[in-house]
Amino acid sequence: MRKILFKNARIITPTGITPGELLTVGDRIGKIVFDGRIDDAADETTDVRGNYLSPGFIDIHTHGAGGSDFMDGTLEDIYQACRMHLAHGTTSILPTTLASTRESLMSCLELFNQVEMKKRGLSTILGLHLEGPYFSYEQRGAQSPEHLRNPDREEYLEALKRTDRIKRWSFAVELDGADEFLNVLKEHKIVSSLAHSDADCGQVMRAYENGMTALTHFYSAMTGVRRVNAYRAAGAVEAGYLLDDLYVEVIADGRHLPKELLQLIYKVKGADRICLVTDSMRAAGMPDGESVLGSRNGGMKVIVEDGVAKLCDRSAFAGSVATADRLVRTMYRLTDAPLHEVVKMMTLTPAKLMKIDAQTGSIAVGKMADLVVFDEEIRIEKVMTRGNWILE
Repeated sequence: MRKILFKNARIITPTGITPGELLTVGDRIGKIVFDGRIDDAADETTDVRGNYLSPGFIDIHTHGAGGSDFMDGTLEDIYQACRMHLAHGTTSILPTTLASTRESLMSCLELFNQVEMKKRGLSTILGLHLEGPYFSYEQRGAQSPEHLRNPDREEYLEALKRTDRIKRWSFAVELDGADEFLNVLKEHKIVSSLAHSDADCGQVMRAYENGMTALTHFYSAMTGVRRVNAYRAAGAVEAGYLLDDLYVEVIADGRHLPKELLQLIYKVKGADRICLVTDSMRAAGMPDGESVLGSRNGGMKVIVEDGVAKLCDRSAFAGSVATADRLVRTMYRLTDAPLHEVVKMMTLTPAKLMKIDAQTGSIAVGKMADLVVFDEEIRIEKVMTRGNWILE
């Protein structure tokens, strides 16, 4: 098996950053030496030149990039979006849908069954994240209102028959039928998340007690403190802070959440419960201007400006145009979190949420050789996935 030696690296682990060397053997990490040298013979040596050697980034919520959306209806569009994210350090990815018609959802599942999950030259595709269509109208955000509905037992059971590649499902936990739906997700070992929800704090807590594990795009399209019959009532945001074990997604693009909220989230939740996500649409990695949220033929027209996608009337955001390296860079600059903890939010923490941390998410012997080299400005210099160079 091919051996590649990384030398003169600052290796980022979950607990810190230490100078050292690393040897990959085939698709795995074979040896790590901190503050020393690896003497094993290697087929190739890469001088990292004092830059950072990081685990590959893991994006568990993205709708597209590079001009393509995961609901465009072609395998090439799926691969193109993955290709763009990979160039920015994302070595594992969870393609994400939007609320749509039942027919569109089933077509998406059928197409996804044909996806090559470990296609050479691409990120590892972890499975599918269904965002919707079981959402609250009041918290719809940029989701198409005509496609929102309560959990439909016949529909979601049909979806689960069509494919075994659904790994995560985001929905509003307060809707009629949501409790039964959550139980079905547990039976199928699918990670469940609250999203686009008008639930109050108590409803979120009950869903958590029944197995719901995460809040999708924390603060966005969910309730906070509000008045109900003159009394203040806590919402989903407050539940996110009160429940220590609950994971929260954070779109750290510097647009969706201001510096102060990023600081607060880190202070309360910590790196072990924050998953940085792009929630990117097709315009990620593309120039500003007009774009489409959702499928190319049936999606919603949006405008990309100021580093974010917006509805054309500029009344709300319409997904991000972030890439993983931008998230790490922004979270590091705007909070007190040390770099190794910010990297954890983009690697090990999402790996733990998705229960793949035994295979990837940190630099450790025996784990997948998913590696990224970046400089002081967190500019990507090299990317390796499953022991193969993608960018060097």
